[in-house]
Amino acid sequence: GFAAGEYVKQLSQQSDGDRDLQEHRQRIQALSEETAQSLKRNVYQNYRQFIETAREISYLESEMYQLSHILTEQKGIMEAVTHALLLQADRDDPALGARRAAAADPFLPLSAKEAAASEEGRQRTLTTLLEKVEGCRDLLPESPGKYLVYNGDLVEYDADHMAQIQRVHAFLMNDCLLVATALPNRRGAYRYDALYPLDGLAVVNVKDNPPMKDMFKLLMFPESRIFQAENAKIKKEWLEVLEETKRNRALSEKRRLEQEALPRPAPTPPESTNPFEEEEEEEEEEPSAEEEVVDLSLEWIQELPEDLDVCIAQRDFEGAVDLLDKLNEYLGDKPLSQPVKELRAKVDERVRQLTDVLVFELSPDRSLRGGPRATRRAVSQLIRLGQSTKACELFLKNRAAAVHTAIRQLRIEGATLLYIHKLCHVFFTSLLETAREFETDFAGNNGCYSAFVVWARSSMRMFVDAFSKQVFDSKESLSTAAECVKVAKEHCKQLSEIGLDLTFIIHALLVKDIKGALQSYKDIIIEATKHRNSEEMWRRMNLMTPEALGKLREEMRSCGVGNFDQYTGDDCWVNLSYTVVAFTKQTMAFLEEALKLYFPELHMVLLESLVEIILVAVQHVDYSLRCEQDPEKKAFIRQNASFLYETVLPVVEKRFEEGVGKPAKQLQDLRNASRLMRVNPESTTSVV
Repeated sequence: GFAAGEYVKQLSQQSDGDRDLQEHRQRIQALSEETAQSLKRNVYQNYRQFIETAREISYLESEMYQLSHILTEQKGIMEAVTHALLLQADRDDPALGARRAAAADPFLPLSAKEAAASEEGRQRTLTTLLEKVEGCRDLLPESPGKYLVYNGDLVEYDADHMAQIQRVHAFLMNDCLLVATALPNRRGAYRYDALYPLDGLAVVNVKDNPPMKDMFKLLMFPESRIFQAENAKIKKEWLEVLEETKRNRALSEKRRLEQEALPRPAPTPPESTNPFEEEEEEEEEEPSAEEEVVDLSLEWIQELPEDLDVCIAQRDFEGAVDLLDKLNEYLGDKPLSQPVKELRAKVDERVRQLTDVLVFELSPDRSLRGGPRATRRAVSQLIRLGQSTKACELFLKNRAAAVHTAIRQLRIEGATLLYIHKLCHVFFTSLLETAREFETDFAGNNGCYSAFVVWARSSMRMFVDAFSKQVFDSKESLSTAAECVKVAKEHCKQLSEIGLDLTFIIHALLVKDIKGALQSYKDIIIEATKHRNSEEMWRRMNLMTPEALGKLREEMRSCGVGNFDQYTGDDCWVNLSYTVVAFTKQTMAFLEEALKLYFPELHMVLLESLVEIILVAVQHVDYSLRCEQDPEKKAFIRQNASFLYETVLPVVEKRFEEGVGKPAKQLQDLRNASRLMRVNPESTTSVV
C-alpha cells in the first residue's frame, strides 16, 4: 500500500527547504544500496546451497539407476540359470519334461515353446535397454512382436553447416528407430529425443570428405538428420542392418496384406427348423456373392508408399501426384475393406508429407526470385491434390512478400519523379505478371478470383503508402505531385488489358492526400497574394526590355489570355499592376496542376479552393476602389478590375469546364456578383 507520491508530498510539507530534501534523498539511496547488497548476499548463499543440493540429487539418481541396472542383470541371470537347469532336467528325465510342458501349456509343442522363450528373451533385452531411456514408456507401446535389432552410440551433425550438435544413442527395433540423447553426469542413462517408423525412413550413405567421414543420413520427410559412427566398420553395420530390417518389415507387411486379402470361408450355420429362414438366407447370399475382393498384391501397390517417399525426397512432385491419381483411379469403384483402409491410411500420411513440402515451397521464407512462374509447379500439384483454396492463399502470400521486397529494395533517388517512375514500373509490372499467372494456374477455379481482387486491393494499399510517403509527406510542389499521380494513373490503366480496373481504388486511397496538397497550395497562394496586396502601389509595370515583354506575352498566352496585347503600352510598359499579373499567373498555374489531379471526389474541394483564391483578389480591388482618392490611380485600378473581371475570370471558368466536363455555377455567380459592387462609400471594408 506504499504510495511514493504521498510519501514525497508528506516529506515536502515537513521539510524546511532544499537541504532537508537532499538529506532525505541521500538517506533513501543509502538504504537502497544496503538492501541491494543484502539481497545479493542472500541470493548467492541460496544459489550455492541449491547447486550443492542439485549435485547430491544427481549423484543419488545415478546410483539409483546403477542399482536398478544391477538388479535387472541379476534377475536376467537368475532366469537364465533357472531355464538352463530346467532344460537339463528335461534331458535327464524326458517324462518329467513332458509332464511339466503339459502342465504349463498342454497345447504348446516343444519347438514352439523354445521359440516363445527366445522371443521372451529378446523382449526382455528390449525392456532392459529401454529402462535406461527417460520418457519413452508412454510413446513406445509394448507389442508382442516388437524386439531390439541393433543399438549403438552416434554423433549428430548439423545438415547445413556440418557442425557437431550432440551425442546420441540409437535403438533399432524391428518396426521403428528410437533416438535418445545422452544425459550429462549420468553414465548409461538417456533421454528420449525422437521415434521414427521404418515405413517412412530412408537411409542415405554420405561420401567421406575428410575430416567429415563415417557418416550416413536419415531422411524423415520433410526433415533429415546426419549421424557419424565411431568407425567405418560400425557405419557399414548400421547401413546393412537398417536396410535389412526395412526389407524384413516390408516383406512381413506384404505377407500380412496378402493373408488379409484372401477370402475367408464363412462358418457353416447350424441347421434350423424354421422354414421362413431359407428365403432370408437366399436374399442375404445374393449381395455377398456380388462382393468384390480388392487385389492389393500388385507390385506397384505394395511399393507405392516407398515410391511416394522416393518421389518426395527427389522433389518429383508430379510423379508423386501421378501415383496418387493412379491409386485413386484403381480404388475408385472398389469396396472399402479393412486392407484398403490401412493402405489409405499409409497413403494419406504421404499425402500430408507431400502437402507440407509443397506448402514450404510456396512459403515467403523461400527465395522469391524467378517471378510468379517459379510457383507454378507447386501450385499446380496442390490443385491436383484438391487443395486449390490453400494453393490460392499461399500463392497470393508469396506474391505479396515478393512485391513488398521489391518495393523495399528500390533506392530512394534525389528526384522524386524518377523514384515514382521506378516504383510504378516495379509494382504494376509485378501486379500484371501475378494476374496473368493467377489466370493461368486457377483457370478452372472461379471461386478463387474474389481472393485475388482482395489481394490486389491490399497490394494497392501498400503501393499507395510508399507513394504517399515519398510524394506528399515530403512536401513536394503541386506540379511534382500532379506529375507523379499522372504516372500512377497511366500505369494503372495497363491492368485493363486483363480486365482488371483498379483506378477507383487508387482514387479512393489518394483522395485524402490530394485534398491536403490542394488546400496546402491554396493557402500558400492566398498568403502570397495578401502579401503582395499589402505592398500594392497601383503603378504600371515597366519590363525594361522587349525580351521580358515578349516572355510575359508568351506566359499570358499559355495561361489562356489571348487579348493581352491591348493592355501593353509604348516601349516596355504594361497597363496593369504587378499584383494582378502575378495573381493571374499563379491562379492559372494552380488550376492547370489541380486539373491533372482531378477526379470526381475532388470536385468540391477544387471549386472551393478556386473561389477562395479569387475572392482575395476581388476584395482587394473593391477595397482599393473605395479608398483611393487620386483620379488617375482610381482609373488605373478600374482598368485592372476590368482585366480581372472580363478576362481572367472567364478564362478560369472556361478552363475549369474543359477540364471537368461541366460548368461551375459558383464561378459564374462570383463573377456576376463581383462587378464593381455598390457599397457604402464611407465604408473601408468590403462584403462579398
